[in-house]
Amino acid sequence: MAAARRQAAVLVLVLALVMGAGLAPGPRGCAAQGEAVVVSSYGQGRLSLKPYDWTYLRVELPPSFSSVTMDFAADIDLQRERLKGIPRNKLAIICLMNSNPPIPDISDSYLDNLLSNSLPDGPFGNSNIINQPNLVQCIPFQKNTTLVLTNDQVSPGVWYIGYFHGLGPARTQSKMISRGKAHLVSTRITVRGCATSAFWGPYCNQTVDMIGCSQPSIDNNSRNLLDLKAERRNSLYTREHNRRINILSRPNGLVEQEVASNATTLVRMENSISCSISNDSICIRQGDMKFYFLDVVNLALQFKITATNFGALGPSLICYLRHNAFPQRDLHDYSGDISHDPLVVKLPNIGRWYIAIETVNKTQTNVTASTPVLDTTCFSLKWQLTGCLNGKTGTNCSWEAYGLHRVPKRSPSVPFESYYVPTDGTASLEDSHFYLEQFLSNSSHEQFAWTYFFLDVPQGSAGALIHVQLKSDKDLNYELYSKYGGLPSNDTWDYYASRTSSSNGSVFFSLQNSTDSDMDLSIFYAKEGTWCFGVKHPSDTANSQTYMSISLQGCHRNCNQKGVCHSSVDESGLTFYSFCTCDRDHGGFDCSDELVSPNGHIWQSVFLIASNGAAILPAFWALRQKAFAEWILYTSSGISSALYHSCDVGTWCILSFRVLQFLDFWLSFMAVVGTFIYMATIDEVSKRAMHTAVFILTALLAATGATRSANIGIVIAIGSVGLLMGWLLEFSTARRFICWPSRINLNMPQSWPSLRTLFQITLEMVNKRFRWIFLLLGFMTLSFAAISWKLESNNNYWIWHSIWHITIYTSSFFFLCSMRVSTRNSSPESNYELTRQDSMPRSEPRET
Repeated sequence: MAAARRQAAVLVLVLALVMGAGLAPGPRGCAAQGEAVVVSSYGQGRLSLKPYDWTYLRVELPPSFSSVTMDFAADIDLQRERLKGIPRNKLAIICLMNSNPPIPDISDSYLDNLLSNSLPDGPFGNSNIINQPNLVQCIPFQKNTTLVLTNDQVSPGVWYIGYFHGLGPARTQSKMISRGKAHLVSTRITVRGCATSAFWGPYCNQTVDMIGCSQPSIDNNSRNLLDLKAERRNSLYTREHNRRINILSRPNGLVEQEVASNATTLVRMENSISCSISNDSICIRQGDMKFYFLDVVNLALQFKITATNFGALGPSLICYLRHNAFPQRDLHDYSGDISHDPLVVKLPNIGRWYIAIETVNKTQTNVTASTPVLDTTCFSLKWQLTGCLNGKTGTNCSWEAYGLHRVPKRSPSVPFESYYVPTDGTASLEDSHFYLEQFLSNSSHEQFAWTYFFLDVPQGSAGALIHVQLKSDKDLNYELYSKYGGLPSNDTWDYYASRTSSSNGSVFFSLQNSTDSDMDLSIFYAKEGTWCFGVKHPSDTANSQTYMSISLQGCHRNCNQKGVCHSSVDESGLTFYSFCTCDRDHGGFDCSDELVSPNGHIWQSVFLIASNGAAILPAFWALRQKAFAEWILYTSSGISSALYHSCDVGTWCILSFRVLQFLDFWLSFMAVVGTFIYMATIDEVSKRAMHTAVFILTALLAATGATRSANIGIVIAIGSVGLLMGWLLEFSTARRFICWPSRINLNMPQSWPSLRTLFQITLEMVNKRFRWIFLLLGFMTLSFAAISWKLESNNNYWIWHSIWHITIYTSSFFFLCSMRVSTRNSSPESNYELTRQDSMPRSEPRET
């Protein structure tokens, strides 16, 4: 493990230097053109995102990539200039972020800034707006969008693409409904690299030659340390916390004696590895550039570049450095004139450093572009990377450094949950915390000392958070600094926290519930790789007792006890990420946003539960008419809906939520359809057959998608079909009354009287069967129910769904009242028999 390697008495520093041929001045240079080939490609099919859905895609860019092309195709076309005018719950965007998944709506101000600075379409040119740490760039869903990024604009490594349909605090709020159109988006990613190792750069126009180094030199009290055999060097990975190195064999007593003496005296111990090129081995024309890269695989104190054998009267030798990307004249991390003084980078980050060197006339040193001349200058370069021995670190190698071992939690709520403890054996693996004072550095000549702890966030867990807590029995006088891939200091750090202040400018950092004796902080969606935490503390800490805990968790503060923490996997299947599903009253990244006030919660609960009392109207009518099956249906529908909403608002759950939801929607569908079937005066055998078919259809609707907005139309259609079939059965029973012509007369003037007669007969039959005023009121309230169902959203759900309860039950009541009771008591068969008997000739004698 990398944490164990950092405990080694030898700081292993791997140097890889690659020299590139010269580039002529200008944006692209005049070197021989290479050929870019496809290194990897990825295709994501039609990804469907329902309202408030989101997901991530992990994309890995290898160090040798030259460019990456991202093609996105969506089913909608949102204009960039109108993004701020679109409601956030309907906003569909794609966000890119380096190293960790993006959270665009972690705060309102952060989201506003993202919408104001969206990525442009097409190639980026010479811009570098995306190659910055913790920076998210977003684009809206559009029909076709293509992004072309080169390796001088984005760094190699892991990138995450986030797809979001609906933003804001309500994204994580629990919803009874999730209606609205789902959006489709497809993705195609192509990563290109140079065809051979002889070419390099964004456009494969920079030739590359490998060069070797001379024998590494060892400085300062470690002259024979690298001469140890490999197995002896591996044995150095274990040490005791009292700063005595006792694992070297006796033939190395000189090292043991000098290292052990550090327990009482301040001795500077450094392990310097230098790689130099022989004299006059590098020649460069003025205006040209030469490129190198250096891999820093472990934490180091400094990286120094020195130019030798360089004429004092010659041009200036300008050096540019950039971490994880090619440097340019106007785009770099460090630069300096090394013709007189070396360029020193303090506490360099782990990773690949790219170096560019060019000669510039001294009169043009401050000019971004120089006029090339034919003069050629030769010189030598010396590269030196410096680190500390024996678990020490800091500017003068006087501070303690400890590696932390990751221990997975038992029965974790998310797959990557774990905690960290020191690996030297003084802390128990069963305890998630350790006492800090036994590990702190001592310093008798400085007011404050530093102690460093290193840990690794494993691959695939970039969707986790690092939680750090310090708790003391006295006032906490410690300051905590953290940095990804490097040593933090007073001047360089990623996150900082103390009792009185913190680096609260970052939305990915939180310091909450801290007191004079307690410090509690979290880093959201921490990057994979090495993290270093530096504790700055007073030199005298003998009278205090502080415990420290560092853990990898799923959700911030366990969703503040207002939701449930879940985990999922990105679309590539390589990264776990955690998220909160909040209750109905809260939302936000960690459920800390109150979306419904306590008083509002009470009113919403009362409306949603009490509105089901409208089921009494159709149930009472059915009971009076002795329609016991319909009475049971309406009564059970109202009761199940009240119980479901009581559970939904968090009042009381008599059964599981899913069971109550199924019962509510299924019985509601049955109540609507049952009303239509009841309105058809058919025999009981036909009615039972229709009810059985409706039971099956509505149960399938409730089980497969109870909250679909199309359900109301499907249910009304099923009820209408049932009513029509009932009438057809009834008319077919009484068909002997109607004298249909044996042939259809296509002559409309002649057939018109027959059709008019048929229409009049049908109208008289409907008029005898129904009361028009109640029938009209039933259709009106049913229309209101359909409108309220359609208008339901997450914000106004409680009011419109309460209206739905009232109108749907009231419409059933009106439809039932529209039927004339006498028609229910008459039988088509008896009417037909009576008509047949009455139609006999009057002159025939009747039997008595």
